[in-house]
Amino acid sequence: MRPGSAAATLFVLALAVPGLAWAQETPETRVEDIVVLGTPLREQVETFADTVVAPPHGRGPARWSARSGICVGVVNLQRDAAQAMADRVSEVALDLGLPIGEPGCSPNILIIATDDAPTLTAALVERSPNAFRPPYSGSSRSRLQLRRFIESDAPVRWWHVSLPVNSETGAVAVRLPGYDPPRTGVMASRLTTVIQNDLRRAYVIIDIDQAENVSFRQLSDYVAMVAFAQIDPDADLSGFPTILNVFDNPTIAFGLTDWDQSYLGSLYGAELNRSNPNAQSGAVAALMFRERRRIEDDRAAELEDAEAE
Repeated sequence: MRPGSAAATLFVLALAVPGLAWAQETPETRVEDIVVLGTPLREQVETFADTVVAPPHGRGPARWSARSGICVGVVNLQRDAAQAMADRVSEVALDLGLPIGEPGCSPNILIIATDDAPTLTAALVERSPNAFRPPYSGSSRSRLQLRRFIESDAPVRWWHVSLPVNSETGAVAVRLPGYDPPRTGVMASRLTTVIQNDLRRAYVIIDIDQAENVSFRQLSDYVAMVAFAQIDPDADLSGFPTILNVFDNPTIAFGLTDWDQSYLGSLYGAELNRSNPNAQSGAVAALMFRERRRIEDDRAAELEDAEAE
């Protein structure tokens, strides 16, 4: 199978589903950030970073590469709504330093709206199983997780496919069926590696009936969050100020929160060169902690200035 053909097949299949209008947008509301009382900032950040991420077993967190960039496809929304969602997800990509594909590019982030998410998801996986679990190491989560993805009753479900590559050259760093073994240089240190995990495809399926209680902006930002990071769909993130809680509490945030942006920025800004996958997640947490501490210090200084006036 040539690269991209599985995603293209799925895109065609998704287009065959009858078009659906988006529900009327609900009023937008922004509330103050939630604070985990009594917990030091460093512990909050480390707990969040460790809880939220769900890469394939034995792998560090994956992210989209600036070498390939992203191309967003949105299916089964009215044209204006589909374009608005694609534009918003692309805007987040640009904020993360990722290039955007030209019009007509082949989507590697495919967003599908439907009124029967389990049936559609099962059909997509049955039609192109290798698109969801390619036959090479480190591509995706387990068969059990794929089954849960199919059977989920969540308003939004997602699935990522990643590829281990040489961070210096972009060359594939894992054995692919039908190809010669990879040739990847190894750093001298036992603590570091040149292997990184690049996201190659993301499938995000929206159950429109369950998503009607959030605004279109909230939904678009939720989709962006799960498209750019390997979020654990079973993670308990209650108590954290994140858009990922919006379906439990629609007043949690208008869109991506400062907390969400700090996490994504740290995921894409951290140097993920540690051999230990947990250490890679730790690098994300360390960078996020520095960012959050800077923000809190700036807010404290602004408050002092306001009180002094």
